[in-house]
Amino acid sequence: MAAAYLSPLGSTIMTRANAQVEAPITLYASALGDAQSVQVVSTAAGASADFSRDSYVVYVKPKPKPTPTAPVQGSAASVGAPFVAPSPGTAQAIAYQMVKARGWGEGEFSCLVALWKRESGWRVNASNSSGAYGIPQALPGSKMATAGSDWATNPATQITWGLGYISARYGTPCGAWGHSQSTGWY
Repeated sequence: MAAAYLSPLGSTIMTRANAQVEAPITLYASALGDAQSVQVVSTAAGASADFSRDSYVVYVKPKPKPTPTAPVQGSAASVGAPFVAPSPGTAQAIAYQMVKARGWGEGEFSCLVALWKRESGWRVNASNSSGAYGIPQALPGSKMATAGSDWATNPATQITWGLGYISARYGTPCGAWGHSQSTGWY
């Protein structure tokens, strides 16, 4: 198998047929201000190579791949997206403050974002053919009147009602998200 070497003149890669390489590798070479510099990206598991120029020898071994673990259903990790602070003045910003006031952390907020994104796209006037309405998709929407008479148009009223519902029925937003993931509804 051939081995590749960085040319001392820049980014040209040269090969040498009599060199030994344990596994196939992909090389990307560039002169990074130093003709001794080379970047090696391995595409084969367990690939390694050595490079030499003049009296310098560099041994390159691949980094071990992390073992993926499946996120627990209904956990913040199962949402798949990291926490992102909501834009001020949005329904999500209102919800974030309410989630924090309940003592729930950013992971719970991430679950809530995923849940209500699926349910309503965070639209205050979202409705479906079954009669569910609003950000939390209350069925019927008029249930949210227990949180305020402006339930049809006020995101804060809908979020207040929705968080109360989630707390009473599932304990936390991640509990509701887990149920939604397994059944398609919450």
